[in-house]
Amino acid sequence: MKGCLFAILGGAFITLQGVANTRISDDIGTWQAATITQFTGFVVALLVSLFVRENKWQGFKLVNPLYLTGGAFAAIVIFGNVTSIQKIGVTLSISAILISQLTLTFIIDSNGWFGLVKQRMRLPQFIGIGLMIAGVVILRF
Repeated sequence: MKGCLFAILGGAFITLQGVANTRISDDIGTWQAATITQFTGFVVALLVSLFVRENKWQGFKLVNPLYLTGGAFAAIVIFGNVTSIQKIGVTLSISAILISQLTLTFIIDSNGWFGLVKQRMRLPQFIGIGLMIAGVVILRF
């Protein structure tokens, strides 16, 4: 239940962030909006980590260097979100983003990438992705 709540909050805040970044981008530019967002995200994450006092910084050395590039992905996420919202609006953008996320996670799960246990994808999963794509097509009209 807790995981679902955090997923819902995360999804809501992705949408709010996309709209806010688009407004910032209109005034100062997309990459500048990404810079501000990344910086404020860093500050908030640092403050929260200090507040909750999770002293796990020693494990930093154990992290695969490839995974440390995750923050760089966020800049591309912000740029993609802002640009898509400017071009096709919030609803279609978030719908397409969700389909993209689901499709990639489907591929990651079914291949067991990144050390994850392989998941067998069945017909219901394929139907679900198909229905989401159909929903976006319907939203477009």
